[in-house]
Amino acid sequence: MPMPAVAAETPALARENTVYRKVVRRIVPFLVLCYVASYLDRVNVGFAKLQMSDDLGFSEAAYGLGAGLFFIGYFILEVPSNLMLQRVGARAWIARIMISWGLVSAAFMFVTNEATFYVLRFLLGAAEAGFYPGVILYCTYWFPSHRRARVIAMFMSAIPVAGIFGNPLSGWIMDSFQGVNGWQGWQWMFLLEAVPALLVGVVTLFYLDDGVRDAKWLTDEEKAVVERAVADDSAHRTVHGRVRDAFSEPRVWLMCLIYFCFVMGQYALTFWMPTFVESTGIEGNVAIGVLSAVPFVAALVAMNLFGRSADKRRERRWHLVIPSLMGAVGFSLSAVWNGSTALSLIALSVAAAGVLTCAPLFWSLPTAFLGGTAAAAGLAIINSVGNLAGFVSPYMIGALKDTTGSASIPMYVLAFTLVVGAAAVLTTKKQVVNR
Repeated sequence: MPMPAVAAETPALARENTVYRKVVRRIVPFLVLCYVASYLDRVNVGFAKLQMSDDLGFSEAAYGLGAGLFFIGYFILEVPSNLMLQRVGARAWIARIMISWGLVSAAFMFVTNEATFYVLRFLLGAAEAGFYPGVILYCTYWFPSHRRARVIAMFMSAIPVAGIFGNPLSGWIMDSFQGVNGWQGWQWMFLLEAVPALLVGVVTLFYLDDGVRDAKWLTDEEKAVVERAVADDSAHRTVHGRVRDAFSEPRVWLMCLIYFCFVMGQYALTFWMPTFVESTGIEGNVAIGVLSAVPFVAALVAMNLFGRSADKRRERRWHLVIPSLMGAVGFSLSAVWNGSTALSLIALSVAAAGVLTCAPLFWSLPTAFLGGTAAAAGLAIINSVGNLAGFVSPYMIGALKDTTGSASIPMYVLAFTLVVGAAAVLTTKKQVVNR
């Protein structure tokens, strides 16, 4: 099928491109920094497991349940949080979210049993609820559809960046601080890795702008360029004036299914990657951390290449289907090659490159048709329902490993889920999403 034509470089488009380079430089690196801090505090429990489960006597299923309970709190408060962001502004609300989750994350150093672990994981999800869909909504204030996939891919580069730097850092902290002041290495890790969220949360109050009109770093002419680009793009959307319209839109629930499938794979990697690597025979937290970072390097490259390609060609569906199937192949091969560290890392790299690429490119689908007041609710519904997979995925892996004694069966389940997600993507209408 022919690809949509890409606009020629007219003087007006050249000026718009210049303005948007300035917007990207100002906004995107800071949002990436915020998300690195967020994701590190969300998933460092995967590294803490290497020591904490033994120290506290957690089973695989207990760890999986606790890891997943984050997403129950996240689910309950996601829609209210995103609506509050729209009401009070991104600057204050994102700062509130970051400071809250930093405090809760630090409190994990006091976990002594399964009950406190479960409660704090739930509270961490409640504290962070609204951050990710809030940023997606915030991007719609600044970027039209044909620029958004690349921007969201850049933003979500924070996931592999957190893995690349966070995994070795977590391993180093756990080994280097073990026994200092009478605390375990995992306790120090939770304390020290909460500090960035607290600091960046305070900086957010002074750095971020609520919208284009508030941006003192743009001239009036530059503001007009951005506002015109966003307004022209919004004309293609169905404007929903009421929050409840988002709940009655069938396409929203299709998006929930697709995103659920992708998130199943995403959190299998982020919560279990250190365990996957350790199971191949690697010893030592630093070595596990370094090797756990390898698949995230592959993901960082893939997600940005696919994001640029999707925007350049203005094609969304196949740019989701292909990485989804890559993830399925990677998980399947990791089950076959789980006796070899080198082959397992290759398989996990393919899986990470595919699965983590799906997440940023996915948001080009719902933002192509959601508009108006219901956009905040719709994006939050999709993210909250989809992120229930963050509860199902780690718990499913732990439960299957405990009951079957096999590390391969969960991998095949994840591969099947990603194939379902790819098939669901192809049911969307290309006329709606390919912009």
